[in-house]
Amino acid sequence: MKAEEIGLEEVKVKPVVDHLNELLANYHIHYQKLRGCHWNVKGQNFFALHEKFEELYTNAITSIDELAERILTLGKAPLNTYKDYITHSQIKEINTAGLEDIALVTAILGDFSTLLEIERELMESTMQCGDDGTNDMINKFIQFKEKNTWMLRAFCGKK
Repeated sequence: MKAEEIGLEEVKVKPVVDHLNELLANYHIHYQKLRGCHWNVKGQNFFALHEKFEELYTNAITSIDELAERILTLGKAPLNTYKDYITHSQIKEINTAGLEDIALVTAILGDFSTLLEIERELMESTMQCGDDGTNDMINKFIQFKEKNTWMLRAFCGKK
């Protein structure tokens, strides 16, 4: 498929696809970090955080699939190797084993901040080329992270 087949100009969509692949790479590292948090959380908040991290990684894997499919819809190939994910990701891997619950939540909040920044930049690109489909998808991602940022900050006792 080509971007022209859905009414978009390929030359204008290229920056969007590049941003989508960057976001895809970041989501993969974020997803694995969430899995590590889910597996390694301990203490009094185990049940609440174990469940919350599962909710978050389930959302992340769904978002990853939507991103890859959108890239394909726009006529390009999504990144698909861990080497590519690590190379193109601003989010960095961490070892979650042994981290306290607040440290785990703080790491996820940092990821959310990075993802939101990338997504807001992406929204600028989508508006410039009239890519309403990508814009709608990214807006949904932003809303999910904004709400969960509020919740996780409240959990940590932050304003």
